[in-house]
Amino acid sequence: MEPHQQEAPVADSLLRLAPHLVGRARRGIVGDSRYASALREAVRTASQDPLGGPLLISGEPGLEKDNIAALIHFGSPARRQLMVRLDGALLRGDGVELFGAAGRGGEASFLENPEVGALLIDKLDRVDPQLLPALLELASSGRWQAPDPAEAPHHFTGRVFFTTEAVVPGFERVCTLIRVPPLRVRRQDLGDWLRYDLRLKSRALGWPVAPVVGTELIRRLQTRDFPGNVRELEDLVERALRQLPVPAEGEPPPELPEEVFWLPSRQIRPRFDLWRWKPSLRLRMRSPRLWNALLFALVSWAFVLVNLWLWLGPQDRAHNGMLNLFWAWWWPLILLGYPLVGRLWCSFCPFMVWGEISQKLAAALGWQPSRWPRGETDRWAAPALAAGFAAILLWEELANLENSARLSSCLLLLITAGAVIGSLRFEKRFWCRYLCPVGGMNGLFAKLSVLELRAQVGTCSGSCSTYACFKGGPADGEGLATAGCPLGTHPAHLEDNRNCVLCLTCAQACPHRSVQLSLRPPAADLQREMTPPDGEAGLILVLAGGVCLKFWDRLLGGLPLAPDSLQEGPLLPRLAFAALALALPSALALGALRLGSWLTPPARAARRLRLGLYGLLPLLWALLLARHLPVGMAEAGRLLPVTFQRPLPSWSADHHVIAFCQSLVLVVGVGGSLVLLRRLLLNSRAALWWGSAAALVLGAGGRWLVAVAS
Repeated sequence: MEPHQQEAPVADSLLRLAPHLVGRARRGIVGDSRYASALREAVRTASQDPLGGPLLISGEPGLEKDNIAALIHFGSPARRQLMVRLDGALLRGDGVELFGAAGRGGEASFLENPEVGALLIDKLDRVDPQLLPALLELASSGRWQAPDPAEAPHHFTGRVFFTTEAVVPGFERVCTLIRVPPLRVRRQDLGDWLRYDLRLKSRALGWPVAPVVGTELIRRLQTRDFPGNVRELEDLVERALRQLPVPAEGEPPPELPEEVFWLPSRQIRPRFDLWRWKPSLRLRMRSPRLWNALLFALVSWAFVLVNLWLWLGPQDRAHNGMLNLFWAWWWPLILLGYPLVGRLWCSFCPFMVWGEISQKLAAALGWQPSRWPRGETDRWAAPALAAGFAAILLWEELANLENSARLSSCLLLLITAGAVIGSLRFEKRFWCRYLCPVGGMNGLFAKLSVLELRAQVGTCSGSCSTYACFKGGPADGEGLATAGCPLGTHPAHLEDNRNCVLCLTCAQACPHRSVQLSLRPPAADLQREMTPPDGEAGLILVLAGGVCLKFWDRLLGGLPLAPDSLQEGPLLPRLAFAALALALPSALALGALRLGSWLTPPARAARRLRLGLYGLLPLLWALLLARHLPVGMAEAGRLLPVTFQRPLPSWSADHHVIAFCQSLVLVVGVGGSLVLLRRLLLNSRAALWWGSAAALVLGAGGRWLVAVAS
């Protein structure tokens, strides 16, 4: 045979090999955990094996076992030879793709090519059982049989690699086994994996510098099991980067926000999709015309009218209708609304409406607010919010805000000023999410709501590429042009109602109908595995302290030096006793923590105490509602005669009816807390017993505090 005739089959073989060639390893072994070190050592040992024996690389899906094989081959003396990869799931039972075809016109096997030094059979567990004996023979001895039975057996001089997700009988006996550990046992390496993937993906997407990864984000991701392992993490990183704007050249590297990482919930709980039940509701509720008319044409100017009335009208609640509206209507109704509609008030809150108006006016004048400050903002914002709420409660009680129109207006204007300053400083609703005292209370009690707005993670990750619901964008299909979620949260990322104000911006932007408005069991957000934000437990204690502050005389009135009233007399003793009453729940919680730390490790005691506080949330809601019911039921029906100072129709509940409603509300609160404590503290019988006893005692004590005399 002529030389050019001999070279032709080799060239044809190389051309046929091209789709199956492995050019290089994609990455090394990432991480410093003992699992990563052991795997790195196993790769080094296998690559230096002088015999080049067969290898079986085993592990769960998504672990890039083929990359481990490439690392071994390209780290071995045979690195200059070709490595060929075949998908075991696509191989026929007769092995024609591997051993060639019979007949004069059949293709020769690439195992005859002297340039092939390594063969990788990926997904061995999915190979046709008819082909397994031939592969086992190839692994054990290197022999393989061509399709033509007249030919003598051939011998493959290269190295054979297999990857598998399940045990394949016989192969572990003839192959050196390398097990690749899953990500869930390498949680220590997750930060290294995340930073490594971010460097690669951000460079591919045109980022001048990779974003910074915060410890809180790594800690949150370490609670996930990642069933898809490395492949799932890579998809997660790319999706996260695509949700963020590319920083300009010269800007400092931004911190990667937690909001761009969203994963499916571990538990599937019952939901009833209202928009699937009544599709016409979606179209009506997402209408921008409805929201613009409500916010900018009605709420904004009604808020101006309310404040003018408070300043220019009579100053006591018996003669000022707006003061009556604020204390006898707004407070009881917003508390009643928490279990039903969650944080809906925040979607048309006048504080933030004027914040958005100021933001738009400033933009028209050329002012550009800073980008949303990503990172661990809750670390400083949550304590600041709790302290702000405590200051408001002290001011309310010491200055008798309930019966002072101008001071009540000052409170409203002060919160509005915070919203305006926050809107001018940062884009979107930074104040509303992190610093607004009313918003913090709303977000806390919204966890009890039977209503939730969420997106389907599968639809978002599989169909969406714009993420307009999160970062804003132009109209796309049935999706409308929006500026994105005003609280900077993707609806698929939401794990509770805290950061959802039900403004439906995400539903307006979504072209895939992924966003769902659903009914669910009460307090579905509160689960044992939840990771509540830092400082939220402090807000619970401040709100509980507000109840003690309202009835300070029953709790502290018998102490020496106690003033006759918190509204009259020298300021210092009044302030001291008000602060003492406000701090009572915090003191009790600190005592419980100290006691728990003697019996269990401090970290476990702190977590159980935090879960116990969340378990008492229904009781706290009931106490706050019972505290405001006397004003609401006795004075709300007198709004018309108070407003117009005329003998107009009015209504006022009898004190026996008020007492019955207070008792009923507290029974519901205690019952809800007992059920919730059982859910949260089921793993600790002692903590469950103490928490249940506390709920019963606090319920009885609360009924005594908010008796009709209040």
